[in-house]
Amino acid sequence: MTSDMILPFYQALTEDVNALSAQVPSLAPDTLHDIRREALDRFTALGLPTLKTEAWRYTNIQRYLKEFPYELLTTATPVAAEAIDKAAIPELDCYRIVLVNGHLQADQSALPVGKGITVGAMSAHTDAPGFVTYFNKQHHLVNESLATLNTALFADGLYIELAANTVIDKPVHIVNVYTCERHAFIQPRHLWVLNKNTTATIIESSVHPETTAVAFANSVLETVIAENAELWHYNVQQGEESFREVHTTAAQQHNNSRYHHFNFTLPNTPFTRNNLTVALNGSHTETNLNGLYIANKSQHVDNHTFMDHIKPDCHSNELYKGVLLDNANGVFTGRILVHQEAQKTNAFQQNNNLLLGSKADINSQPQLEIYADDVKCSHGFTAGQFSEESMFYLRSRGIGEDAAKALMVNAFSHDITEAVKVPALQHYLQVQIAEIMNN
Repeated sequence: MTSDMILPFYQALTEDVNALSAQVPSLAPDTLHDIRREALDRFTALGLPTLKTEAWRYTNIQRYLKEFPYELLTTATPVAAEAIDKAAIPELDCYRIVLVNGHLQADQSALPVGKGITVGAMSAHTDAPGFVTYFNKQHHLVNESLATLNTALFADGLYIELAANTVIDKPVHIVNVYTCERHAFIQPRHLWVLNKNTTATIIESSVHPETTAVAFANSVLETVIAENAELWHYNVQQGEESFREVHTTAAQQHNNSRYHHFNFTLPNTPFTRNNLTVALNGSHTETNLNGLYIANKSQHVDNHTFMDHIKPDCHSNELYKGVLLDNANGVFTGRILVHQEAQKTNAFQQNNNLLLGSKADINSQPQLEIYADDVKCSHGFTAGQFSEESMFYLRSRGIGEDAAKALMVNAFSHDITEAVKVPALQHYLQVQIAEIMNN
């Protein structure tokens, strides 16, 4: 149950569920109100995570929730075009979707259009085939208390559905704007459905206009990659001191599908928690998870991944790297579960870290749980500092210490950035990394 420490906050949340559920149309055969109420009951049973919760043993979220008296924010705040333009990626030819606190801003967006492409607000698509079939159906969300809270209280989000045999001709850039006049708790909810033989590249980034108020986003994304579909998903998290985030992604793959997920967490946001679960619920799937987190000051970055191998003949590869500066703290928990039916599974996981701050630290927990006997699985973890020999080599050739560190971080992160298949985004990330290390 929820602790007394944050009971007033919890009471404010529960009091809002009835008002929020009335804002979204009914979902047949069950109403969305019933789904919300079930989720709220589930959240009440689970409570907010504590340090005694195994998946949160290194992350004290209650510390951040009790920082300020947050209010539940269910509307969009007007945002100037100049603020949104700050999220632009130079030389990127793309469609642009602007969301403010999870609400679609059609007048500031350039939406992808064409036969077989459906893009719009979640609240306007509750009768869409993909919504009826897949909304809130991913079982991995059931035991995530903050995901159930989002289900109970979300106001809106982005709905994407591609009909069979549809290909979006260029990347879709989603700009997530989070802004508020008073400290706010924000609940965006998204659903992307890629039906059979579809392909899409989606890039997410965020903008936080200058404000003295703190925005805490608890966002949930459900993704479905159907038979022979392919999704490239890039999430670039660039925050400010006035932002905290819990970002949950639940992906479901079907036969012969391919899912490539990249997560880049860059400095300044005090608290970031990423929950990523992938259900390989079809044979002959390919899954690639890549992550790079660079944290500074007293920043806390927690990446929690779960690769659920359910069916046979699937391949997954996961590589997460961290660079921790100053007093930053990193957490990586990567779990691979291979079910008995999932024979001929290939699953590989690696987490490597550079500790460059005097008080920087990392808690890493790679985990393998295997119930099949015909598999190839491995995991690994490293943490260390720069090689003294490499530093001496660079310094002896007239390269200053800061420049040498920047070069070595660039080399350390190269196999992550090199895997980015959008040239403009790859260059943008490389520039951002260089600027971080040179400041």
